[in-house]
Amino acid sequence: MRRLALKPDTTAKKIAFLSVFFFLASLFTLSGQQSAARTMTDELGRKMTVPDDLKRVVSLAPSITEIVFSLGKEALLKGVSRFSDFPAAAEKLPGVGSYVHLDLEKIVALKPDLCIGIKDGNPIAVVKKLERLGIPVYAVDPRDLEAVLETIIQLGRLLGADQKAQAIVSDMRTRMERVKSLVATSPHKPRVFFQIGVSPIVSAGTQTYIHELILMAGGRNLAEGPVPYPRYSREQVLGLSPDVMIITSMARGASFERVKKQWSRWPSMPAVRDNRILLLDSNLCDRPTPRLIDGLEQVAEAIHPELYRKKP
Repeated sequence: MRRLALKPDTTAKKIAFLSVFFFLASLFTLSGQQSAARTMTDELGRKMTVPDDLKRVVSLAPSITEIVFSLGKEALLKGVSRFSDFPAAAEKLPGVGSYVHLDLEKIVALKPDLCIGIKDGNPIAVVKKLERLGIPVYAVDPRDLEAVLETIIQLGRLLGADQKAQAIVSDMRTRMERVKSLVATSPHKPRVFFQIGVSPIVSAGTQTYIHELILMAGGRNLAEGPVPYPRYSREQVLGLSPDVMIITSMARGASFERVKKQWSRWPSMPAVRDNRILLLDSNLCDRPTPRLIDGLEQVAEAIHPELYRKKP
């Protein structure tokens, strides 16, 4: 009888022990899950929980794709938006639509830990749907060159590439100061007309990266004003009488030569008379990435070729 009485007690103790064990194990698991995540605040001031050990990231803009590659974190990228064409390896990644027309189903199918978006362009409705599905969206808002530097620092912190981000920003600042010092030696500020695309004639107003690059490169932007991307007739451009004309277009080669030939019909325009019509890669001047400094250097040489001829 005693032996029969001991069995329930022993079983009860075992059950109690296992209950405590699994309870503690569950607490340990939850604790581990909590410590494996962190709270981040994006550039719009929104707080979100992001895994410490990111493995799957989707870029929602070509500029973000470039920055992630520059940080050496391209292995995290599992999807990118359309026109993510630099570096060449980015073109091989799965597409998720253009940054203004994102494909929600394709994004979700990639099972990202995190999406990185940009305020100007990415549709807020898609961002909210992703967040409701438990996919955090970290947003950046690089409105000027200084903000681009800060975005690189923030993404470096987000992706675990702080040192690389600091090195990139340090190099960018050094090259910016070099250009500023060089153009400061010239008393002249040539009049610059920056033509975006081929037709219609569009230029860049004050609230653009292009305006900032022109000023920093020692020029005067003839399209400065409140309209970000104003349109011009040919007669208006001729009336502005630019000393330098810079044309950027995603279409290269024959298209540029055709536009240059069209402008050459007006030899009284200083830019034509002095053969100062130049082509630049559009992505160097209007994407908020480290390559903006490449654009700055090329714009400075286009505006002040005499200073660059003097360089040792």
